[in-house]
Amino acid sequence: MNHAKKRRTALGSALLGLLTAIGSVVVPATPAAALENGLVQTPPMGFNNWNSTHCRADFNEQMVRGIADLFISRGLKDAGYTYVNLDDCWAEPNRDASGNLVPNRTRFPNGIKAVADYVHGKGLKFGIYTSAGTKTCDSQGFPGGIGHEQQDANLFASWGVDYLKYDNCGDHLGQSAQQRYTTMRDALRATGRPIVFSICEWGSNAPWDWAQPVGNLWRTTGDIEDNWGSMLNIFKSNVQRSTDSQRGAWNDPDMLEVGNGGMTDTEYRSHFTLWSMMNAPLLIGADLRTASDATYSILTNRDVIALDQDGLGVQATEISNANGLHVLTKPLDSGDVAVALFNENGSAATISTTATAAGLGNATSYRLTDLWSKAVTTTSGAISASVPAHGTVVYRVSRAGAFATPPAGTTQVSALSASLAASAYGPVEIDRSNGERAGGDGRTLTIGGTTYARGIGVHARSEVRYYLGGRCTSFQAWVGLDDETGDNGSVTLEVWAGGGQVATSGVVRGTDAAKRITANVTGQQYVHLAVLPTVDGARYDHADWADATVTCA
Repeated sequence: MNHAKKRRTALGSALLGLLTAIGSVVVPATPAAALENGLVQTPPMGFNNWNSTHCRADFNEQMVRGIADLFISRGLKDAGYTYVNLDDCWAEPNRDASGNLVPNRTRFPNGIKAVADYVHGKGLKFGIYTSAGTKTCDSQGFPGGIGHEQQDANLFASWGVDYLKYDNCGDHLGQSAQQRYTTMRDALRATGRPIVFSICEWGSNAPWDWAQPVGNLWRTTGDIEDNWGSMLNIFKSNVQRSTDSQRGAWNDPDMLEVGNGGMTDTEYRSHFTLWSMMNAPLLIGADLRTASDATYSILTNRDVIALDQDGLGVQATEISNANGLHVLTKPLDSGDVAVALFNENGSAATISTTATAAGLGNATSYRLTDLWSKAVTTTSGAISASVPAHGTVVYRVSRAGAFATPPAGTTQVSALSASLAASAYGPVEIDRSNGERAGGDGRTLTIGGTTYARGIGVHARSEVRYYLGGRCTSFQAWVGLDDETGDNGSVTLEVWAGGGQVATSGVVRGTDAAKRITANVTGQQYVHLAVLPTVDGARYDHADWADATVTCA
């Protein structure tokens, strides 16, 4: 099959270009393809010292305690920030006689556990840093973790570490990135302590192809710098990876530079908005001891943070980009949609899209809430704003007018107009399997040798929603991988309604017969159908919702 050879760079426009409609979804306990440690079901939020201090002398125990204090006094904890993370230079240059890492005696005279205990005492979590090689990345080259993975993981767990950033410097001793990071994953797991695992190999070895079952997040690019060009280039790279992350397994375009002084507040608002739209980890890189009120105002904008922390966990996609004018859309678990209008140019410009282009369904009117100015307007479909140079206007778009609802009785969902229909390869197919290219290019829906005349065909990751208007009682379907995949592939199919998962297939494989899914959707406004890839990736994942129906009053 052709899809086994295709590059995944086309996924963003194919899947999430339409992934912007109305629904009600909340995160499951454990995502199908992510590292199964149950952590960071929304992107982690916190602080890392590197961007502001590097290895300066004032990176020390007193500073870290002060940052934890500021999390409380300046409202960062209340806004959702949790992790206080150390970066490089916390250790002595050499391990001790037993091979253990040793905290720098000048910077941390009371040891790391004392700092972690202080952070935990504030109701926060604590993170640390090392590298998947013989040395860390600072020019002084502190001891790396390769060859000491279990010893280091046990030490970190004994100190109360909650988050590990694992860098990519030093001699790799002939091991591949996947080997090195998988070894540390296993070491962390063996400690029995829940520790978020942040893979920091800079996107050098295409971690999006292998890291979902290995780490909770992975860097997609090189290091960010505190200037407009660096931030812009990283955005343009990371936004293309929109289908490679999911709940508990996040693309990481690196830490925030907001407040470090190299950009204007307008540029920092764009930076913060774009990172939130892309489900990036929100790790503050500014020195919070000297940060301005304007910086705190940006970092604590809860309306923008809510986009990043949305339970559905879908990274925004860029639905248009012409002459430096970008439109991004992101579906939200409440049924609302975020639409960001981003102007990378040096002069103001009007950026426009429509509800139809954004995949917003068939409502008669929409409410637009500007998440920076807080202004509220209504529209029948046009979404437009004058956007300043290097600025971003981001709207939360809510349904104001009515949708059409299904008729009484039992109706095939393929006969309904979806309020969201998106698939990683090609469109969501109606009464056909997914052919990966143009609409109508699929085959007869077939699962385990049984053919079905009606249903929808998708390629994971896919998201499809139907508006029920509170009139329906049940959804039912036969589900599985289409026979055209042969014995390849595996997916999990999920049904969501009323703020939670109401049915799931569990993992189904290309060798399985169709499974029956039935879900109670009584009184719900939406039913949301999701198909997620599992640990073997999405290459062969043509999934069918066969004979899928809703029964309504």
